[in-house]
Amino acid sequence: MTVPTKRPRHMITETPPVEEALTELRKALGNDRVDFGELVTLGARVKTRQLMGDGVAGRRARSGLANDVRTRSIPVDVEAADAVKGLRLP
Repeated sequence: MTVPTKRPRHMITETPPVEEALTELRKALGNDRVDFGELVTLGARVKTRQLMGDGVAGRRARSGLANDVRTRSIPVDVEAADAVKGLRLP
């Protein structure tokens, strides 16, 4: 059997949660045609951002840390920091 591409192909089954999400999307689009390539691309990017902490919680944490650095309100053990500076790791 010859396939028109050497790229991997994927199949999905419209399980109830998948069907529900696709039904919502189809209603929003106003038609039944779903661009699965676009859907997978967008979903993969969103999932990657979630895994890398780029969600709301991650942005809040980074913003809070940046604010602490700017206001110099990070609790620091100066003696411990100085001791670490002098360590030589193998």
